[in-house]
Formats: sequence, C-alpha cells, structure tokens
Amino acid sequence: MTTPDPDARAVPVDQATQAPVRAQQRRSAPALRVRTVVRGLDIPWDIAVLPGQRWLITERDRERILLRTKRGRTKVLARTPPGIWHSGETGLMSIAADPRFGRNHRFYTCHGARFGGGRHDIRVVAWKLRHGRSVRRVDTLVHGIQITSGRHGGCRIRFSPDGAMWVGTGDSAVGTNPQNRRSLNGKVLRLNRFTGRAWRTNPWRHAGNRHRRLLFTYGHRNVQGLAWRPGGGMWSVEHGTYRDDEVNRLVKGGNYGWNPVPGYDESKPMTDFSLPGRQIGARWRSGYPTIATSGATWVKGKRWGTYRGTLAVAALKGERVTFIRFTRSGRVRWVRTPGALHNDYGRLRSVVQTAGGALLVTTANGGGSDRVIKVTPRR
Repeated sequence: MTTPDPDARAVPVDQATQAPVRAQQRRSAPALRVRTVVRGLDIPWDIAVLPGQRWLITERDRERILLRTKRGRTKVLARTPPGIWHSGETGLMSIAADPRFGRNHRFYTCHGARFGGGRHDIRVVAWKLRHGRSVRRVDTLVHGIQITSGRHGGCRIRFSPDGAMWVGTGDSAVGTNPQNRRSLNGKVLRLNRFTGRAWRTNPWRHAGNRHRRLLFTYGHRNVQGLAWRPGGGMWSVEHGTYRDDEVNRLVKGGNYGWNPVPGYDESKPMTDFSLPGRQIGARWRSGYPTIATSGATWVKGKRWGTYRGTLAVAALKGERVTFIRFTRSGRVRWVRTPGALHNDYGRLRSVVQTAGGALLVTTANGGGSDRVIKVTPRR
C-alpha cells in the first residue's frame, strides 16, 4: 500500500486558514468592483481572450461561438456548426486562443461530436477566425474521447509557455477509464497544437497506442479547470463525488488515484492510496460537501494586492469565486471567498484574466439568463 506524499497533503477549505493569516490578508485585500458586461447567454462554458480587447465565448447547449468586440457588442460567429452534439453536461465547451493568435488567427474548441451510425465522442478542433466576421473549421486534432449519456464530459483546453496544448477530460462515468492508459478519459493530455500528435517529452510518447502517447497524467474523475502557474507548471481543478473537489499540481506521468470500480462506485476516495504504485494527493480539497469547482486562473497584477499570485477558482454548486494562496512548494496558506463573488450571480463556471488584469467570470444558470461578469480591484 502506498502512503500519501506528506508534501502533497490536501487542505480542506474549512481547515486552510488560521486567524492571524486571515486578519493579515483581510487588511491587504482590495475591494472588488463587479459588473455585467455580456447578458442574455445560455450556459456560456468558456472565454478566450483575444488581442484588441475582444473575446470569444462558447455556449454549451445552444452550440454557438460568439465574439464580443472592443466596443462591447456581441455577435454570433457560428451557430450549431455541423457535427456538434450536446447532451447533459456535454456540448460546446472549452475555447482557447492560439498563443500566436495575432499572427495565425487560430483558436480551438473542445466539444461533443456526432459521427457515423449515431455514435458520439468528444473532440478537440482547430478553427480560424476570418476577418472578425465568421469562423472556419481547420482540423480535428483529437477524437475518440468517450462520452455516453453526456455525464462527466468536462473538457478544458489551455496552453503552457512552450506552446504545448493541454486538454483535461472527464471519465464519462465509466469506472475503468481513469486507470486505463489506452483511454483518453479521466486524463490530462499534452499535444502539439498544429498536428495533434503527442508532445515531444510526454511520458509515454513512444508507446504503440496513440491514445497513450497523448497522456500526461491519469486517474482523474472530471477535470474542469487547467491553469498554468508562472514558474510552477500546470495545475488542474476537478469535480469530486459527494466529497473532495480537488486542485492538483500535475506531475509528468502522475496517477491521481481515481478508480471507482467495480461498476462506478462513487463511495471510493478521490485519491485511492491502496492502488499499486504511487498516487499523488490533491494540493487542496473541498472536504464535505463539495462546491463543484470548475474553471480557474492564476491572478496576475499588483492591483490585486493579496490576491496577486493566488489561484482563482470558480464554483458551480458553491456559487462563488474562491482565491487560494499556495506556497511555492504547493502547500495551502489560506483560502478566501470575497462576499462580492458569493451567491449574487448563481452558478459560476469559468474564470479567465484579460491582458488589462480584469477577471472575466461566466455564470451557468441556464434559461437564457446567463452572463459574463467583469471583476476588477477598486483603486
């Protein structure tokens, strides 16, 4: 039996702070200004920030790609592109701009797809924005991410400074998927954003199985967020069962311990340290109950005061954005949820940061009532 790594111990939200630390960070925490900048959306899943104060937005069930212009206008670039499929938690999900978008106008989505014989999977697709007026599908980079009913189809795309594409996936509620390294489900993938091939330093890049070559980590339940920490690698955010949402620091070839077999047994721990080999424990966990953590970003900019350098994590069930301060070694120092970002906007799914330093947060309440809110520190 493998014992937990003591340096990777998880800290539940209600145990993460001590009174002196709370008092100190309250004194230096900036007041926040929160305002709505886009209205009338329906389950906006993700935002890609473009040069020139523009954003791309996906709507999961409406299957639309929207452009928010510098002048604050929102227009539809693509409405139900051919082959896209949605059901339950799956649809048109993550969107990310190419690191060199200003030159190549490429962006990427992760979405449910239908293909021959009424079958479905989840795919990562490359697109090109044409003159700010329409989009063109360029290529399918990844296919074969399993999806059944639509449950646990989480799929987040982000990039690291070396240009690698990272894709977090859900386990499709199939118990054997997370530990099966021939499956793309319950994994974090790393690949070349132009060819779709495995990144040159992936742990199993020479494996005979193409799926295995793409893997960076495995043993995940439903990855909802990915965020690159400057100088500290890629981190993931994951949905727990009835307990233990997780924030994980990703380690090459790491097994994060989700193994809900036989069947799909959600009484199993999120990190099962009884499995053969070494399992990696979460850096933060929610404990009981879960708050359904989702998208996340590392906060940059001096104006953010004590929130600078924290991980801002959006939560669906918890209806909040929570800021988590980690040490350089990955231990939790404190956790804080500002009142301005708790309960006033319902379910919150994604959080990204603009070049100007503002945080953009999407709501996920459905029925056409959703919005994008913009959060800035008050001067």
